[in-house]
Parts: sequence; C-alpha cells; structure tokens
Amino acid sequence: MLPPERLARQARELLADAVRVAHWAREAGLSPEQDAARAAAELGMSTAELRENWSRARLAGLLEIEGEGGAVSAGWRLRAWERDDTAALRGWVALFDAWCLARPAPSDADPSLVTDVVAAMPQLLSVMRLSEGPVTAAGLIDLMRRRVAELRAERPDDAGPDTPAPEPVEPAAEDRATTAERVRLLGWALDALSSVGALTLHARGDRPARARLTDLGSWAMWTKLEQICVAAQSPAGNIEQSAVAMLRGCANLTPGPARAEYRAWLAVRPTAPAVDELLAAARGEDALIRGLAFQALRVVGAPASEAVRAVVDDPVLRPYALLWLADHEGGDPRETAESSLGVLNRQEATWLWVDTASAAQEHGAERLLVDHLDTAPQPNVAELVDEIRICGHPRTVQVLLALAAVHPDQTVAKRVRRAAFQVHSGGA
Repeated sequence: MLPPERLARQARELLADAVRVAHWAREAGLSPEQDAARAAAELGMSTAELRENWSRARLAGLLEIEGEGGAVSAGWRLRAWERDDTAALRGWVALFDAWCLARPAPSDADPSLVTDVVAAMPQLLSVMRLSEGPVTAAGLIDLMRRRVAELRAERPDDAGPDTPAPEPVEPAAEDRATTAERVRLLGWALDALSSVGALTLHARGDRPARARLTDLGSWAMWTKLEQICVAAQSPAGNIEQSAVAMLRGCANLTPGPARAEYRAWLAVRPTAPAVDELLAAARGEDALIRGLAFQALRVVGAPASEAVRAVVDDPVLRPYALLWLADHEGGDPRETAESSLGVLNRQEATWLWVDTASAAQEHGAERLLVDHLDTAPQPNVAELVDEIRICGHPRTVQVLLALAAVHPDQTVAKRVRRAAFQVHSGGA
C-alpha cells in the first residue's frame, strides 16, 4: 500500500479542479451557479465542468455555505489543502462516500433497483480489494445478483413485482428486463466510482469488461475513516500537547482515564487560558474534538462558567454550551419554555444530534449511527430526516449518506438517501 503522502498527492490531483472552483467561490463569496458564465470563463471550464466540480467541492467538504444560496466561505479542508495530507485524504473520502450523488443514477431508472445497487456496492468493493487484481464484469454481475438476493431475503415483507424468493435466484429465474436494467445500473455505479477515482474501468467495445480498485480506492476500503484521523498519542505524552492534540490523544480512552488525562493537562496550565484553548478547539471542524472539549470543561467545573456562558450565541457551540451550563447550574440558563430536552429547543437538539452523528461518521464508527437513532429528539426516522434536512448543519449530507449505508431497513435507507440527494441538490 502506498504511503499516506503519495495517496494524498493522488487525492489532490483528483480534486484539483474542484479546489480551483472552491477557491473561486471563496474569493467571490458566492456560489458559481449564481454567475456560471463568469465563473466558467475565469476558470477556463465549460458550464458542465463547472457544475460538476462545484458539486465535488461541496461533497468533499471544501466549503461552508450559509443557507440556500448564501455566502460561501472556506472549510478547514480547503484552508489546509496543500499543507495537510489529512485534509486532502478526508476530502477525497467524503467524495468517495458520496459517489452516488457525485454522478446521480439515470433519471429513468427504477428507484428500487437503484437502491439495490447502492446497497450492494460495499460488498462488491470489498471483494475487489481482496482480489488484489481486476474483477471481470461477469463476476461483478454475478456478485451483484447474489448480494441483491441476500438483501431482499433479509426483508421478506418487501413484496413487489420485482421481489425474488427468499433464496438466491438463478439468472434464468429473473426477468430479462430486470436483469438488463440491473446490469445497466451496475455500469452506472462503476462509472460513478471511476469518476471519483475509486476504481479504473477497462472496456470491451462500449461496455466495461473488468474493473480494479485504484490505490486510493483500495486504501479507503481497508482503512476507512478511522485510519485517516490523526493517530492518538499515548496518554503519558498528552500533558505537553495543545488542546486539540491532547483531545485527540484521549479519543480512544474510556471516560475514567480520559478524565484523568484532562485533569493532568489542566493542572499544569492557568485556568483561564486553558479554558479559552479548549473552547477554541471546540470551534473547529471536528465534532469529536468538540464533544471531548466540553467533557474536559466539565472537569474544570465552575471556573469555566463565565467563558462558557460567553459562547452561548456561537451557533456551533450553543447546544454544547447550554447543556454544560444546565449541568453545572441546575437548569436552563435561558429560562425559556420547556423544550424536548428541557434545555435545547427542537432545532438545537437536532443540530446537536447531527453533530454527534458526524463525529461517529468521520471517525470510522458509522455502525454506531443506527444505535444513535435512539437518542434523536424525534419519535421516528421520518420526522428526524425531515428536520435534519433543515437544521443547517454543514455535514448533513454526509451523515444522511452514512446512516443510509448502515441502516438495516432498506426502505428507510432509501428514504434517507433520497433526503441526502435533496439536501445536496437544494431540493425541497
């Protein structure tokens, strides 16, 4: 496997045009779609290329956009793009995870078959990685057929004209039109994954003959997100680190040892500067660090109250600050009407749910998202998805895609994936 610096170089090359568009948008302070002719001319792209690279820039998390058609600013990945390999690799992985949005399915495709193909692709990609070589189109088609049969057998109540029997079906038992459509959609999926740099396709005529994972694709399937995070340092070495580095070093510790580490770090620093440094860390892009920073502030206790109260109006820190103050002062510091959590209103609670979900998603713990549903302020997934779409969190699309990828109910997964597409495309 290639070293991280070479993989990061490949990620930068694949996203070079998206980065150019992102810089243009940052400097102009607006979406290129608001002045597509000017943006395309200045960047030397066609309008179609501009739109594709604008989509990639957003999916890779290079930008922050305030509401629909709002002001555009650089995300941390864009700011650190050239100097930080982690930024480049995380940006590419975000694009890889969103491959079905980077190049949407054919508009005339059967939505249920699209769902089947998207749900089956992780296993196909895993097989491709294990094979350590190209996999033939015929082999991928057979894998797709078997995986779809398995998925449908797991939901026997999902009745419909295209629903196979609980046992894997043989090729001859499937309607030819359905088989042809599934093959067409497999071609779409492979093409979309190729477009984001995850695999290479070798064609025979106008049809793909075999496919092979790229170095980036193979690495992503092996390491996923947990391997691109900064390696946690041993607890003994955290005391002299910055707040961010110390919190990263505590990320894999259980609560008891983590609290001991926070106490040791705080003990060698004046309280006020230490609190300010923890709050600065919490303002960053990493939701895991944000949550850990407020855990460390709980160790500080009352001496941190004034500083925490001062950030209540910061949109990113507000839910955490309100919960912290309620915990330390025994009530809602805003003295507002009773809300769903007693402290946060519904929108704040939803934003916080997405933020904590993004921590799990970005740090390789996507499987926890299904369990995380139990903590949502909404009584069911349908209401949760509807409110997530309008909560304004910058990682809404990525969280929805990750939830769709791991949810055991494919009907729910399809709804969640559709919501992700609507948020990404700006639809209602």
